[in-house]
Amino acid sequence: MNTIEQDVPRHVASALLPEPVIELSGVTRHFGVGAQRVRAVDGIDLTVRRGEIVALLGPNGAGKTTTLDMLLGLTAPDRGSVQVRGTHPARAARAGTIAAVLQTGGLLSDLTVGETVHLIASLHGRGALARVPDVMQRADLEHLARRRVAKCSGGEQQRVRFALALVAAPEILVLDEPTAGMDVTARRRFWDVMRADADAGRTIVFATHYLQEAEQFARRTVVMHHGRIVADGATDQLRTGVGARTIAATLAEGEQDPLVPLLRSAPDVTDLHVDAGRITLRTANSDAVAARLLAAGAHDLEIAVPTLETAFTALTED
Repeated sequence: MNTIEQDVPRHVASALLPEPVIELSGVTRHFGVGAQRVRAVDGIDLTVRRGEIVALLGPNGAGKTTTLDMLLGLTAPDRGSVQVRGTHPARAARAGTIAAVLQTGGLLSDLTVGETVHLIASLHGRGALARVPDVMQRADLEHLARRRVAKCSGGEQQRVRFALALVAAPEILVLDEPTAGMDVTARRRFWDVMRADADAGRTIVFATHYLQEAEQFARRTVVMHHGRIVADGATDQLRTGVGARTIAATLAEGEQDPLVPLLRSAPDVTDLHVDAGRITLRTANSDAVAARLLAAGAHDLEIAVPTLETAFTALTED
C-alpha cells in the first residue's frame, strides 16, 4: 500500500497524487466479423498519472498495440471511453499534448535528418522551431543532420522518430518498442533522457519486448494477456510478488541424504536439484528454507530474487 494512503484518508491521498492524464474505462475493441471476430482488448480500465513511466508488457496478441492505437486516437473503442487530459485522444494529438514514437513509418527517405526535424517542427509553430537544436542534441542527431534518412540505420531512424515526437514538447509520450535497432549506448542514452523528462513531469507509456529494459526503467508495469490487464503495480513489487526465489547452497558432508528428501516433500519447494553436493531449488518461503539449510550445516548460501521475466512468465502462461 502506498505510504501516503497509510497515513491519511483515501480521498485526501488521492488529492495529493499527481493528476490523471490518461484514463481508459471499460475499453473493448474487436476486429473481424463472424467466426473471424477477435476481441483484441477486453474491457480494460487504466489510469496513468502525470510523471509516471509505465511499461506495457504482454506476449504477441495481448492487445498492447491496439491499446496504444486507441490512446493515440488512431482507432476507436467499440465500448468504453479513452481520455487524454480530459479530452478525445485525437484532439489531444492535434494539440501536441500527446506524441508517439512508433516502430515503423513516418519518415521521408529523401530528406536529410535535419530537414525532417525542421519540417515537422514547422507544423507546430515558432516555439517548436526554436526547440530544434535542443531536440537534435537530446536525440543525439547533431552529427547526422546532413545524412539522408534512407542512409540511416534502423536505430538511427528510431532516434529521428524520437526527435519528431519531442519537437511539440508533449506532456505525454507513447513509445512502441522505442529502442528497437539501437545499440547499447544509444539505448542507455535514450532512457537517461526519458528518466529526466519524467522527473520534470512528462508522462511516458511504452511497450517493449525487452523485459530487462522495463525492469530497469519503468517505475510501474502493466501486464496484458488475451486483451485483459492481468497485473498492474510498481515494477519492483511486481517482480518480487510473483514467482519464487531461487536458493543455492553447498551441503555439508553427510547431510544430503536426510535433508534432500525432507525439502523435496515440502509443499513450498519446487525444482529441487542436487549436483556434486550443490543444491538448488525454488521457493516462495525463502527465509524458512534458508534457515533450514544453514541449520543443517550448508554453506555458500545464495538467494536470487525473481526477475521481471519470471513474473511475466508466471502471469502470461496459459
